[in-house]
Amino acid sequence: MSQDFVRQMPGRSFDLARPVGFWQRLHIDPLLLMLLLMLTVFGLVVLYSAAGQSTATVIRQGRYLIVAYIGLLVVAQLDVERIKRLAPLAYLVGIVLLIAVPLIGVGAKGAQRWLSLGGFRFQPSELMKLVVPMAVAWYFAGRALPPRFKYIVTSLAMIAIPVLLIANQPDLGTSILIAASGLFALFLAGIGWRFILGAAALVIVSAYPMWQFGLRDYQKTRILTLLDPESDKLGAGWNIIQSKTAIGSGGWEGKGWLNGTQSQLDFLPESHTDFIIAVLAEEWGLRGVIALLVIYLAIIARGLWIAINAQHCFGRLLAGSITLTFFVYIFVNMGMVSGLLPVVGVPLPLVSQGGTSLVTLLAGFGLLMAISTEKRVMDQ
Repeated sequence: MSQDFVRQMPGRSFDLARPVGFWQRLHIDPLLLMLLLMLTVFGLVVLYSAAGQSTATVIRQGRYLIVAYIGLLVVAQLDVERIKRLAPLAYLVGIVLLIAVPLIGVGAKGAQRWLSLGGFRFQPSELMKLVVPMAVAWYFAGRALPPRFKYIVTSLAMIAIPVLLIANQPDLGTSILIAASGLFALFLAGIGWRFILGAAALVIVSAYPMWQFGLRDYQKTRILTLLDPESDKLGAGWNIIQSKTAIGSGGWEGKGWLNGTQSQLDFLPESHTDFIIAVLAEEWGLRGVIALLVIYLAIIARGLWIAINAQHCFGRLLAGSITLTFFVYIFVNMGMVSGLLPVVGVPLPLVSQGGTSLVTLLAGFGLLMAISTEKRVMDQ
């Protein structure tokens, strides 16, 4: 703004423009950054125990965190309007990378999900967790809201293409998160309840065909195991049984850090990744889980506050969808570890061991910071 509104009073003048502070000039939301630092430091402490007191694992995770926080700071400096302009190009590049995965990708543990470029291996599906809500937010930002039916159909197609490509890798957990990120952007655009109810009815009707033709055998086994884990105690039900045993044995106070029997004696599988919350519950007890949930809820609340106060439609849709997808991360992981949802391979965000996922998550929070400081910088 070239001229600020000034109210004149006898003998003095007051500049009513809100001054741009130090953190705003750096494009940093200090509260959000503090909460993220608390969460990731706490995560390193839990990871040390969950990884069998492996210092090498913690150091490797720390290196990823340094890269991820640098990425957060870099992304936070981006102009929101520029992010909006780059969204469709990023979406097209992401689709090309997903198509390349089954052609030239690298396989591991029965799945082909990675690309190797210049000695660096990464998952294109992780990038789509940010690219899909960016693309959907860009699509709706230039249109009247709530969206018309034809625009809803187009946005659903934009979401479905990467979701189907990722589900075919196969990676059901990531495909669910990407679908959620796009659908949240669609929901926040103001989709009517009749469309939501219609979609729910369609899901119910298609449940049987999906069971017969859309799910692989191991995915069906996971669902059946959820309903009756005791039917295969030493096989498909082992993970859930051990996880629930660890959670229940922790009680209120827990057994103490590094003293969990299920994790330290290797009864609990994938204790440093998907099932790390069970380690926390066993060693830190219910109070440790509550403390973690408080941090998570504070981050979600801050993200929604940023979305509500965003200056433009694109920023509101993007910030809201990223924040709500972060909630889905937490809900799905805790649900599957406690036996309420099928095991779909979703890590606990910013606590479980991970590389690409960690960088992607913090880059998403970098977008939130860019959106939160946009208005204040423009008011300078």
